[in-house]
Amino acid sequence: MTETRQSTDTPEAEALAHARDRDAGIVTCDACPVLCRIRPGRTGACDRYGNIEGRLTRLDPFVIAARAGKDGVIPFLGADWDGSLLSGATAFVTGIGAGTTYPDYKPAPFIVASEIDGVDMVTVVTEGIFSYCGLKLKIDTDRFLGPECAPVRVRGEQVGHVTTAEYGSQMLSLGGVRHLTGGSKKEGQVTCETLLTLANKGAVELAIDGGARVVVQAGAAPIIDGVREERMRVGCGSATIGIFARQWFGHADEVIVVDDHITGVLTEHQAGRFLDMRPSGIRVRGRRSTPGRYFQVANPGTGWGGTDITDPLEIIERIDPKIAWPGLRLLMVSTTGEHAGWYVLDETLTPRPAPIPPEIAAVVERIGENCEPALVSVLFMAGAGGSLRAGVTDNPVRLTRSVRREATRVTSGGAPVFVWPGGGITYMVDVRAMPDGSFGSVPTPALVAPIEFTLPLADYAAMGGHMDRVRPLASLRTEARLKAIPWDAANPWPLERSPA
Repeated sequence: MTETRQSTDTPEAEALAHARDRDAGIVTCDACPVLCRIRPGRTGACDRYGNIEGRLTRLDPFVIAARAGKDGVIPFLGADWDGSLLSGATAFVTGIGAGTTYPDYKPAPFIVASEIDGVDMVTVVTEGIFSYCGLKLKIDTDRFLGPECAPVRVRGEQVGHVTTAEYGSQMLSLGGVRHLTGGSKKEGQVTCETLLTLANKGAVELAIDGGARVVVQAGAAPIIDGVREERMRVGCGSATIGIFARQWFGHADEVIVVDDHITGVLTEHQAGRFLDMRPSGIRVRGRRSTPGRYFQVANPGTGWGGTDITDPLEIIERIDPKIAWPGLRLLMVSTTGEHAGWYVLDETLTPRPAPIPPEIAAVVERIGENCEPALVSVLFMAGAGGSLRAGVTDNPVRLTRSVRREATRVTSGGAPVFVWPGGGITYMVDVRAMPDGSFGSVPTPALVAPIEFTLPLADYAAMGGHMDRVRPLASLRTEARLKAIPWDAANPWPLERSPA
């Protein structure tokens, strides 16, 4: 006889399960779609919420950022602070540790009013659960990291791809909803872990198909195939020619700046022509674009100027005996000044290595001086969706329009953000401008990031804001989890009124 089993998704079964949970002291966390059932004294899968004495409790501190007053003192950072000095002039409420609006119908967990220069302001804060999010990495190097569109992997899982290179930097795009949710479970987990580590300013080793292994960390120099990058190039080969042409004039007869993108040849270049330099007759390989500017002189690589060459003479295609002369002085140099060679043509017009004269060495050193330190920049990018915006107002499009006309200021952990043009509220923020530990995650998988909306209280009421949830800043003194941190003076103060 076949046993008939009752479905576990009927209303009766669900009610029975809830009754058993109550008897066992279990609470269900509704802060994300996972809906963890948490036993007493335990935490959910994200470690952000726990069951404390039968109540669902946010465990991390709720962060406010304190700005020093006119006397340079931050009044409420001391151990004896009781909240009595909390004031709109010195405190900004961030979304870090605030909690979420999930399951979407709930107002933002903190809607805080304060008076600034006689104007009533409100800051609406929450932690957004972002499945539609990713990181844009700017890696200051001219070395080849991998072909454009090449997969970027962590532990064998694709977490992003190489995107278009920019001036002096290689660019990676990591994360996004396809890698978080559109692949295998492992791909989503590894992608989420990678994004979380990088967003919280940690280091991650990335492997690029057909390219390099690179260790990246916000604000640190990239490590490419085990070698720490020191310099961001001063410019392409053509720009380097233009910058230093006058300083080479009279000390060298020809200068070739080796670059994977645009190699510069001084005497052909407009800079050399304006200086009335004599043509050298030295022709480099590659495709001549305009006078003194050559493309594709070599393959991309980690050698001179981001090419695959180690001997710069390899890019010389020919030397015209009708134009060149014995004794011609030739400098070959890279765009960072890390590689340089001095050659003098002999009687057969063959370049022979020679010691670099002091006048030339000084200019090569100046190239290096003009190269900024090579760093990795990490920008978090996400879209503030309809559910998040519903935590601010019953009519989310009004919030979007207010952000568009800059009546509402958007910040992330207090840091300024760039809001993309077009529809929605798609923003980017430099993770280095945010407080440490600003990001979390949930196993859906998705990243959790703070977001704040600051605007005049009257405007908030007009957009249909949740006025019944507005509370004065001073009321936060009763929050047991409150933590004050110093304000980052490099960031603009969000409570200054918008010019709109």
